[in-house]
Amino acid sequence: QPSNRNLAAAKTAKQDEFYTQYVDIQKEVEAYLEFDPDTFRGKIVYCNCDDPFESNFFKYFAANFNRLGLKKLVTTSYDGSPIAGAQLTFGEYDEGNGKRQKPKAIAVEIEEVRDVTGDGATGIEDVKLFLKRNHHTRTRLAGGGDFRSPECIALLREADVVVTNPPFSLFRQYIAQLVEHGKKFLIIGNLNAITYKEVFPFLKENKVWLGNNYKVNAGAMYFEIPENVANLEQVREIKTNESGKKVYVTRVQGVRWFTNLDHGRLHENLPLMTKAEVIKFSTKKPFDKYDNYNAIEVSLVKNIPSDYEGVMGVPISIMDKYNPDQFEIVGTTESNDPGNACRTRVYTSQERRDAYKTLFGKPGVYDLNASGVVNGVKVYKRILIRHRTRPTRGTKK
Repeated sequence: QPSNRNLAAAKTAKQDEFYTQYVDIQKEVEAYLEFDPDTFRGKIVYCNCDDPFESNFFKYFAANFNRLGLKKLVTTSYDGSPIAGAQLTFGEYDEGNGKRQKPKAIAVEIEEVRDVTGDGATGIEDVKLFLKRNHHTRTRLAGGGDFRSPECIALLREADVVVTNPPFSLFRQYIAQLVEHGKKFLIIGNLNAITYKEVFPFLKENKVWLGNNYKVNAGAMYFEIPENVANLEQVREIKTNESGKKVYVTRVQGVRWFTNLDHGRLHENLPLMTKAEVIKFSTKKPFDKYDNYNAIEVSLVKNIPSDYEGVMGVPISIMDKYNPDQFEIVGTTESNDPGNACRTRVYTSQERRDAYKTLFGKPGVYDLNASGVVNGVKVYKRILIRHRTRPTRGTKK
């Protein structure tokens, strides 16, 4: 998948440390505060994939502890991180992976931020000095910092909001755990996670949606890579951070914030043309209907007709602009949604072989059941939606 190329390359090289930039965290969080200034007030915020001494998630919430009105900030790191700060894939660090330092996982809990430096303000420098002087704020984690460990689950139960960049390879398990425990969260994941069979039901049921800041960098995000593990083929920029360390920056396409926190854009209606206008000004032809779903194919979000009352198959990027008061999600054209009521047929093995021979002129199997089919040809991943005639319960207007 092109959108995951950089991450895949890093994982192959066992160099999977991608660090979220401070500015991206700040922009996203501030959007929720604009909608509701008390989003984090009186809350315990848990960053459970972050070492407190390097993570930008920790730095942001620690520096803004009092402004946000936090009750407590908790962070946990992983065993084996070569530097202190890790959104890492588990199992990446073993004895054969060079001579890197392998610090043990720790948990840090902060319940207040005072003006320790005496400069008349509170911020990250006060936090650093406080942590240096108060060793009781941090404890070793016997379970290695794995979010599935009993220690981390106990901390999760106490938390109100989880904010972090979890391992993409474990995104399915990670988000399922958050939903199971009924937690509010703001986390980073791959756009393709929308169609995962473990994730899609949450979006369909409006338990999860995409975050606010999707327009930044055309849907891509820039991540920092530590100097000692940087793969130069991934590097887009080299800069120096506030600590004087050289940082390499890479661009990863198709990355999104996933959340169940409310934000203003969630309730903005997507402006649309009528069916006749789409045909006249855009497609120049009628909408195709799927061979295997009772729905029409809409290849571009901007071409969703405002007056079509049936089901429409639209790109997964619709979730960037999805308003639960405007649309209802009814399924996907993926094979992981076998109970979809819109499915009209399932292709036999012989039909799939015949289709491959027709298209490519040689023996093979064309997996028609894995997607929507138009005139015998599969289309890209689609989400099936229809216009909603009345507002959903519990959504703000």
